[in-house]
Amino acid sequence: MDALLRSLTRAAAIIVLIMLGGVIISLVDGALPALKTFGFSFVTTESWNPVTEKFGAAAPIYGTLVTAFIAMLIGVPISIGIAIFITELCPRPLKRPISTAIELLAGIPSIIYGIWGLFVLAPLLQAYVQPALIGTFENVPMLNNLFAGPPYGIGVLTAALILSIMVLPFITSITRDVFETVPAMLKESAYGLGCTTWEVVRYIVLPYSRTGIIGGIMLGLGRALGETMAVTFVIGNAHKIHASLLAPGTTISASIANEFTEADGVMYTSSLIALGLILFIITFIVLAAARLLLLRMQKAEGRH
Repeated sequence: MDALLRSLTRAAAIIVLIMLGGVIISLVDGALPALKTFGFSFVTTESWNPVTEKFGAAAPIYGTLVTAFIAMLIGVPISIGIAIFITELCPRPLKRPISTAIELLAGIPSIIYGIWGLFVLAPLLQAYVQPALIGTFENVPMLNNLFAGPPYGIGVLTAALILSIMVLPFITSITRDVFETVPAMLKESAYGLGCTTWEVVRYIVLPYSRTGIIGGIMLGLGRALGETMAVTFVIGNAHKIHASLLAPGTTISASIANEFTEADGVMYTSSLIALGLILFIITFIVLAAARLLLLRMQKAEGRH
C-alpha cells in the first residue's frame, strides 16, 4: 500500500512538472517570431501599433507592476489589521460573521468587481477623490506629477484600488489562520508578564507567524499580477506610460484579454503571446524571490 501511495504521489508531481513544461514551451514557441523581430527592444519600447506591426511591452509591464505594487501597499496593512482584530480583539459573537464576510469577498467573480468599479467606484473617484488629490498635491514637488491631469475616474489608481479590494480576503484569511496557530500558552505567558495586546501582537504573534504571513502576501500578489477582467473594466486600456496615477493605462493581462480575439497576423498574435511569457517570467521571479526570502528567514531563526 505504501508503494502504491508513493507511486501515485510521484506520478502526480511529475504530471504537474510536465504541464508546467508544456506551458513554458508553448509560450516560448508562440513568442519567438516577435522576440526575433524586436529583440530586447520589445521590453523597452512603448509603441503598440497593430497597423504598422510595431509592438512594445513597456506600457503593459509598467501598468502591471505599478497596479500590483499599489494594491499590495494598500491591501497588506488592512488585511493584517483585520486578521489581528479577528483573532485578538474581536468579540466572540462577531468573529464568525466577520470571517464569513471576508471569505465571501473572495468568492465574488472578478467581472462583478469590474462592473462595480466602472459604474460605482470610478464615478465617485472622478467626482470627489481625484479632484481632491489634484488640488492637494498640485504644489508639492514630485507628488504633483503622480496626481496630475483631468479626473477621468478610470485609470491606474482606480485599477489598483480594485485590486487591493480583491486581494484583501485572500491575505486576510491566510493571515487569520496563521495567527490562530500561535500557541495560546505563549500569549498567556506574555499577558502574565504584563504585556499589552499591542506588545503581544508585535513580539509574539507576528514573529511566530511571519512565514505564513509572507506566504499569504505572495498569494495576494500573484492574484494582483494576473487579474484580468476587473482591471480591464477600469484601467482605461491605453498603451501609454504616464507619470500620473490618474491617467489611463494597461496591464499585460488586460492587453491580452482585450486584443487576442482581434489579433490578425502572425506578428500581432506572437506579440500578445510574448506578453503572456513576460507575465509568466515576472510571476516566477516574484515567487522565487519570496521563496528565497523564506529560506533566509528560516536559516536566520536556526542560528538564533
